[in-house]
Amino acid sequence: MFCLLQPCTSSAIFYHHFVHSEEVISNKQVILKDYVSGFPRESNLYLTTSNIKLKVPEEESGKDAVLVKNLYLSCDPFMRGRMQRDLPPGEPELSSYSLGSPIVGYGVARVVDSRHSDFKKGDLVWGRTIGREEYSLITTPEYLFKINHTDDIPLSYYTGILGMPGMTAYFGFFDIGSPKEGDRVYISSASGAIGQLVGQFAVGGRNH
Repeated sequence: MFCLLQPCTSSAIFYHHFVHSEEVISNKQVILKDYVSGFPRESNLYLTTSNIKLKVPEEESGKDAVLVKNLYLSCDPFMRGRMQRDLPPGEPELSSYSLGSPIVGYGVARVVDSRHSDFKKGDLVWGRTIGREEYSLITTPEYLFKINHTDDIPLSYYTGILGMPGMTAYFGFFDIGSPKEGDRVYISSASGAIGQLVGQFAVGGRNH
């Protein structure tokens, strides 16, 4: 369900590592090479390394942008759909990925630099438009959410029960399904990221 890029370290270590924000470092990226027909193959993707400056660019393209170090990446079913050709443009989660660009999705990251008033260096964030790469420059930070409670919650949970799969399962089951005690629950894909959570909610629903 998720990919661990780097263990979350203490703030002191983080700030020491990134004290020189003008530093240029390498950035490993998973790139979409060819659109997929049928099952994805390794040949549809390739791994590359580019250089990135640990600073949000000051030109207009960097206005309100956030640069993050990715910690966990979520692998979700909708990503397969976006690997198809000629999907209608517009909605970021439904349009086709761009060939030659990093695959994007949901993930957990730590802010390296920011020109957005809601995020500052060192903040932990969760959201979409995070690339399958070590560092991502996010120009649409409206899809990011700050993580404020981490004491007893592993960050990896934000790729599952506290992330898109969990929110979909919870509101789909309790708000749309409106189950009542004694109802029979049928889950068409109970082994998937969302379905297995619906099953757990159904079993424990009486405690909701």
